[in-house]
Amino acid sequence: MTTQPIPEPSARYLEPGWFTRHVFNRAVATLTRAGISVLGSRQLRVRGRTSGEWRTVPVNLLTHEATRYLVAPRGTTQWVRNLRAAGTGELRVGRRSEAFRAVELADDDKPAVLRAYLRRWKAEIGVFFEGVGPNASDDELRAIAAGYPVFVVLPLD
Repeated sequence: MTTQPIPEPSARYLEPGWFTRHVFNRAVATLTRAGISVLGSRQLRVRGRTSGEWRTVPVNLLTHEATRYLVAPRGTTQWVRNLRAAGTGELRVGRRSEAFRAVELADDDKPAVLRAYLRRWKAEIGVFFEGVGPNASDDELRAIAAGYPVFVVLPLD
């Protein structure tokens, strides 16, 4: 597993629409806070890179071949930038909280993870993957990998 340099500020980012921000994300966050994980959802808490304040966002935690991952289907979001800067965060479901450290994958290491992510959540996030689906070849997934940050979730040492 290799680490990847931080992309330039012009990196791919798809801003969520009003419904996603104000209805969908809030509903998933409310359920997750109540201890109900929706298909693997978690609340990601990470310190803001400039403010140092805790920031919270719902994410899908993927377990693939006994390793856990966070994938950013919308690209270089604020949580991605904050996690890159902090290197650590917390994943929560209800009252259960797990501190972790994050290691970002290099693009060449992403195809199998992106494929597994698409298999699990294609109905929810497939629109963000530029027509590439879970049956895409490694080359097709590698071609879009730069636009999809992927982090390995590891225990704090």
